[in-house]
Amino acid sequence: MESTGGPYLNTAAVTSPVGIARLLQMTFGCATFSLVAHQGGFSAAYGTFCMFVWTFCFAVTVFIIACEFTRLHSCLSLSWGNFTAAFAMLATLMSVTAAVIYPLYFVQVGCYPIGCQVRDFRIAASVFAGLLFVTYAAEVFLTRAKPGQVTSYMATVSGLLKIVQAFVACIIFGALVNDSQYGKYVATQWCVAVYSFCFVVTVVVVAFSVTGKTALLWFPFERSVVIYTFGAVLLYASAAVIWPVFCFDSKYGSPHRPGLCAKGKCPWDSQLVIAIFTYVNLLLYVLDLAYSQRIRFVSHI
Repeated sequence: MESTGGPYLNTAAVTSPVGIARLLQMTFGCATFSLVAHQGGFSAAYGTFCMFVWTFCFAVTVFIIACEFTRLHSCLSLSWGNFTAAFAMLATLMSVTAAVIYPLYFVQVGCYPIGCQVRDFRIAASVFAGLLFVTYAAEVFLTRAKPGQVTSYMATVSGLLKIVQAFVACIIFGALVNDSQYGKYVATQWCVAVYSFCFVVTVVVVAFSVTGKTALLWFPFERSVVIYTFGAVLLYASAAVIWPVFCFDSKYGSPHRPGLCAKGKCPWDSQLVIAIFTYVNLLLYVLDLAYSQRIRFVSHI
């Protein structure tokens, strides 16, 4: 009898360059959170965030490998190419953040007071965390859209930028809730509205692309995304002017960091972080607008 199992398995899912990168992601991710959980240890919100990143990325990567190897992804109501491209970009951003945060807060040169064994485990975990970031970045590089290639929207520069924009907005929101005092003026409240509106719409664009539902909309999705991106550039440009004026001008705020501000609990620090990442997101939306003129949406890939 002929085996009926062979044709249903996709060996390219683990032997292609992208498949090998995903296997390395699974290996490095498992090694990282295992080292931390076994002996390295973590604490506070920073450590919890790092552990969440490593376990979340590991679980989704295993899911992707399993679905592609068994070809079960064809049974899912997802645009698989958009989903994997979006996750790879998100995992790259999350893993590089964790790879910076964990050694910054938990790794030390000396053994006292944690002991040499714990220190060594933390150093090893930091090394694997860095390798994990490299493998996710490699997947983004391998799967990105090439010039003239018909591919998923999320694999294009514009699609990848959508993930980065949403990630940067999350950093802004984190600084906003950290006693940024944005409620003092209507102008700064307007900036928060800009950040929130652009974040929500960007997430909606990503969601429609990943689920492959863009063709079901009654309006032209491609043109609407370009129009929204242009509007987001204008909105972020207004926030890039308003926020620094009402936070760092001597008439409304303080141009210098107050000397009595406690480290980690200073509104001025949060305001500075928001200002910096406002300009970062403004640049990202400008780049997005430029690249969106050169792509075509393919919702079924």
